[in-house]
Amino acid sequence: MTSTRYEGDDWDLASSVGATATMAAMTRAIATRTDRPLIDDPFAALLVQAVGIDLLTRLATGELPPDGLVEQVAIDGAKVRTKFYDDFFLNATSAGITQVVILASGLDSRAYRLAWPSGTVVYEIDQPQVIEFKTRTLAGLGAAPTAERRVAAVDLRDDWPAALRTAGFDPALPSAWSAEGLLGYLPPEAQDRLLDTITELSAPGSRVATESRPNPRPGEEEKTKKGLDGISERWRAHGFDTDMTRLRYFGERNEAAPYLADHGWALNAISTRDLIVANDLSPLKDDDLRMSDLLYVSGTLDKTTN
Repeated sequence: MTSTRYEGDDWDLASSVGATATMAAMTRAIATRTDRPLIDDPFAALLVQAVGIDLLTRLATGELPPDGLVEQVAIDGAKVRTKFYDDFFLNATSAGITQVVILASGLDSRAYRLAWPSGTVVYEIDQPQVIEFKTRTLAGLGAAPTAERRVAAVDLRDDWPAALRTAGFDPALPSAWSAEGLLGYLPPEAQDRLLDTITELSAPGSRVATESRPNPRPGEEEKTKKGLDGISERWRAHGFDTDMTRLRYFGERNEAAPYLADHGWALNAISTRDLIVANDLSPLKDDDLRMSDLLYVSGTLDKTTN
């Protein structure tokens, strides 16, 4: 049984919050196989298979259809989310930014699958066992990075800026940062520290992309928890014992978009609902997980205001 999150807890790619990276890769694998994929992640299913969670492997490889187990809203959400960050990084590096930082990189394979401009350095930050697993697995598959890939194998609760600098990161140069699918798994104060640190390490002209969820109206979080409990129950019936509700931090927090704006970032924002429409996918219907109002934000730092 998945336990409630607590200070100092640990995990791997098959347990606790670490398994969410495997779930995300599983959904990307399904999204890649659809008639209108929008994205192409050829490594997602292979990485899920290597982690070894039976249900997620069967879903990722197509042995088991997603019907009733992975809702269409999640598959379409994975399409637009992945494309949003792919486009963000390619636009940033095409504009001359040479340092990319992927926070909590998990089973993200962008360092291996995107057509990075020459001279791009991709820094991945995650726990040592996660970094080691992905590096070893992709090497065993014969995959090679399409940019210079450097890793900072460190927990984000530890001194990750020092590890990033040791890997060669230069805070005097503009960077492109992503915090994808991360903030909801951090306590509110840890979220603020992370965004503060990104700002401190960013030279003028740096770019950032993340999600910003509006604080809940009365009753909304209970609806979200009920939706997550439903997913967990369906997966438990197929042998994957997880408790999605216990992995998230609920309650009031600083919304990421205004928080970053107050720290000198000029941002653009688009909701999941509008991203889905913009990509000619079916509009959201059932939305127990409150995906519609989740904002995808990206922008540029101008420190002259700080």
